[in-house]
Amino acid sequence: MVFSERLKGLDAFTKPYEDFHEKTVYGGAVTIVCWLFISYLICVDVCDYFQVSTTEELFVDSSRGSKLPIHLDIVVPTISCDYLALDAVDSSGEQHLHVEHNIYKRRLDLDGKPIQEPQKEVVNAVKKKKVTTENGTTTTELEDPNKCGSCYGAETETRKCCNTCNEVKEAYRYKKWALPELDTIVQCKNEYSTEKLKNTFTEGCQIYGYLEVNRVSGSFHIAPGLSYSINHVHVHDIQPYTSAAFNTTHHIRHLSFGIKLQDDDERRKPLDGTVAKAEEGASMFNYYIKIIPTIYERLDGSKLFSNQFSVTKHSKTVGAFSGGGDGGMPGIFFSYELSPLMVKITEKSKSLGHLWTKIMCNISGTYITFMLVDALLHSCVKKISKVEIGGKTVTKR
Repeated sequence: MVFSERLKGLDAFTKPYEDFHEKTVYGGAVTIVCWLFISYLICVDVCDYFQVSTTEELFVDSSRGSKLPIHLDIVVPTISCDYLALDAVDSSGEQHLHVEHNIYKRRLDLDGKPIQEPQKEVVNAVKKKKVTTENGTTTTELEDPNKCGSCYGAETETRKCCNTCNEVKEAYRYKKWALPELDTIVQCKNEYSTEKLKNTFTEGCQIYGYLEVNRVSGSFHIAPGLSYSINHVHVHDIQPYTSAAFNTTHHIRHLSFGIKLQDDDERRKPLDGTVAKAEEGASMFNYYIKIIPTIYERLDGSKLFSNQFSVTKHSKTVGAFSGGGDGGMPGIFFSYELSPLMVKITEKSKSLGHLWTKIMCNISGTYITFMLVDALLHSCVKKISKVEIGGKTVTKR
């Protein structure tokens, strides 16, 4: 008995007698609102419990992979696929000219609708050529791997044969000779056929796929004309047109670096959906990209290596075609640089104890808040209901 009396003296939760309880209509309304709000907060907490949270860490990137995949999907609506080249150059000096091995080109009409299925060049495939006979029919024959095409007088000690139109042009540029009419060069007849020239500005082109470059700073671009290198100088030949004839308006549907992740959010793909219009003349669009290597660590401990990037855009109207000189040339140019820092994004799940603590805090905090609201409301009602009669205060019933 003595112990129970002492224990009763420690009770911090005193209970008033039932006779002192006063129930009111507005108190019941406040109670309903209170429990509705508590139920809402519990639902929010439970939903948040099942959401995966992430933490980010920043540290120096000491890893270097051999290749960097670049995924792209770009539409140029006013230049045909036959007259667009995708080239890549990195700071190590390696050049990827007229990249097609992992890139698809889909011909589009001026409304953006596909004309035919996308075409892809197969590496190390048996080469074939189209031959037009005297009666006008076209046949396909296997190309002789040992053939030696004429350089039309521009042969040198190191170049005895010219089997492509680019090789003929390079030979003439090396000799510093004026190039003859392309129709008189057999190797150029197919590349500069009348049909292709006719479709140059009556079709559009969708270029998509991926290319792999060295994991160093570099650039890649989509520009009109046939691209080739002369003495390590990158050149685009747009004959028989001038640079002012090309409208480089484009739509970047997708651009990403590294492994494509299914749950990539928009902040990691800042160029997706970009539409750039060439307002006047030949335009040169430049995108300066800063790539930040990123590691994603899943809840199961698995790691994915990808990249985030930020971008700065710039465009200008260029003058006469200068082959890539200071005046620039029309096209879409991407320059990228790898950051020396790496971001690690780690997925974390919330504990059941965290959920329980949060629910209890919300219940207690909400209950106390509404209890104060009820007390304030009760005090106001009491003051309003009191009237003074004959110097005495009487409470209205």
